[in-house]
Amino acid sequence: MIGVCGLLLLATSCSKNNNGEKFELPEDDLVTPRISARITEQVLEDQPFTGILEVFPCYSGTSKYYGNYVNGKLMVFGGFYTIVQGDVFGTNNRELHLPIGTYNMVYWGTPKHEEPIDNAPEMSEPGLTEGADLSTLYFSLRPYGDGTYKPVYDLVHAVQEAEIGLENLQSSLMRVGAGLIVNLKQKNNAVFSTNVKSVKVLIGGIAEKLNFYTAEPVNQTKTVRFDLIRSEDGTTMSNPTVMLFPSAPNPKLELVFTLADNSVHRLTQTLNSSLSANTLLTLDIIIGEILSEGSPGDFTIDDWNEESETIEFPNVE
Repeated sequence: MIGVCGLLLLATSCSKNNNGEKFELPEDDLVTPRISARITEQVLEDQPFTGILEVFPCYSGTSKYYGNYVNGKLMVFGGFYTIVQGDVFGTNNRELHLPIGTYNMVYWGTPKHEEPIDNAPEMSEPGLTEGADLSTLYFSLRPYGDGTYKPVYDLVHAVQEAEIGLENLQSSLMRVGAGLIVNLKQKNNAVFSTNVKSVKVLIGGIAEKLNFYTAEPVNQTKTVRFDLIRSEDGTTMSNPTVMLFPSAPNPKLELVFTLADNSVHRLTQTLNSSLSANTLLTLDIIIGEILSEGSPGDFTIDDWNEESETIEFPNVE
């Protein structure tokens, strides 16, 4: 269900008036609601949403999936929209077509970012079937195969009832994942030796999955891995923002250095901060010398709740 351009949004609604039987309806009996979107930030005022939106209808007051009418026929495929500055953009959208009634809307999405962000997120998404209970489905981390997992998409979410036929779809979307930036430097802003082949970051205590209906994190025991990139002047190893499912309190951070001789060296620290939903955490890490021997509707989304933490390590031995 991942949308184009690495953006994803799901919205689910449920009808009171339909008895659950699959049938065809003429287009004149269906309503196409107008859609707009904003992102609700905890720090700033609400901002217009830009990203991809998918809408999957369910029965009112429940998490039971209903469907969407495509060419007059009830299908499992939901609505799909490109949203720019809060409004639907372009003509390649798959609109919602629903009978008049009350629907319980569940929105999922990923915003488009102006700042650099990890360009290779992955996750496993559930397959939808007609009548599925969305509260039993999950977005899950995707494993590398070595016991660690990959970063995920930036996800936003909301649940809200709507009266199709009486109102447009408008909702404020809340970010349900966390962002992490690591800036690694040496004391005195020294240039990293070319002997440092790579530096990987392992962050523990990350939720294994998010509930498809509530967005609640589950099983906060997993470790996500990503690489740091050397700056042009060689003084910093850092990463574009990586997105993670929320963590348990005080997750463990591990830096894994691989040197030119393929020896591996590790530094470990428990963080004071947690990677809670809607948090952008910047870690400024300072290490000692790496020894030469080789030992080193209106749809809105909330703004980031930004935090930072500085960590100092002794020499990498």
